[in-house]
Amino acid sequence: MTDVRPLGADDAEFIAAVRSDDTARFTLLTERHRRELQVHCYRMLANYEDAQDLTQETFLRAWRKRESFRGDAALRTWLYRIATNACLDFLDKRADRTPRPSELPDPDAEVPHLQPYPDGMLPADPQECVVARETIELAFIVAVQNLPPRQRAVLVLRDVLGWPATAAADALELTVASVTSALQRARVTMRHRLPDRRLDWRSPATHEISDDERAVVASYIDAHERNDLDGLASLLRDDLRFAMLPDPGTVTRGAREAVDGWVSGGLFRRHDDWRCLPTTVNRMPAAALYLRAPGDPSHRLFTLAALHIVDGEIAELTGFDAADKPWLGLPPTL
Repeated sequence: MTDVRPLGADDAEFIAAVRSDDTARFTLLTERHRRELQVHCYRMLANYEDAQDLTQETFLRAWRKRESFRGDAALRTWLYRIATNACLDFLDKRADRTPRPSELPDPDAEVPHLQPYPDGMLPADPQECVVARETIELAFIVAVQNLPPRQRAVLVLRDVLGWPATAAADALELTVASVTSALQRARVTMRHRLPDRRLDWRSPATHEISDDERAVVASYIDAHERNDLDGLASLLRDDLRFAMLPDPGTVTRGAREAVDGWVSGGLFRRHDDWRCLPTTVNRMPAAALYLRAPGDPSHRLFTLAALHIVDGEIAELTGFDAADKPWLGLPPTL
């Protein structure tokens, strides 16, 4: 059984909307949960555009299955169940084969479909925001992608959303024993992937960008705009993890290797004309990089650099192609 409880006001109103086929009221009641459901789908899929699509699919399925809602579980729980199974169906069909525990990829392999999540689309609910940074940061999202789909669902439902084992088992049509076993295996993988991170994601955690992080971003932007490669390199931790998506390949390990790759790959040329804006994605500090081509009067959005900063140094730098992605909420030109 899921979270059996007295019928709430929203639940009763939803049942009334279903009985009267009131599509406007149905939409109003379900739309309240869009942002949190979209974050849930993003944790499952690691791709913002796919999460948008699967959230819409959740609402379509909810309408088709509206007669099945009896109020035994809260409307929110019912929608999460639909969203989780919609994501599992999507993952089953995804062209790239999901890794299994016996064949986990190299820790430095990329997640090619990874996209950043714009902070402006995160839920406004303070309770959701308390856990948002720990469970929306790129390192967590990437680590989750190394779990088989149903282990992934169990981990998110149990350890992120805090569902009891019985509710997760009901949502996934599994036994409680299967859910418990899947969660144990998922936690082992997550500890391997995130050895230095706190794994109690439901505990209160600060989610604001610190002044120290803002200072590092400002220095990163200054070095970029001055084409100061040495200054940029001085901000990087020796064991920097760098990836540039969606370019295929493996993640670069080490600051020197990353800098050499930027120069040889043409990502950093001393005559380039850059302007940058500080921003945030995935509740992480970031910089939006704008490049002006010769003869062009404007700097055009080129790359988004998401930064994981540890003790005043950039420990992880993930670059994303940012052109033609209005959902990032960034101005296309400066």
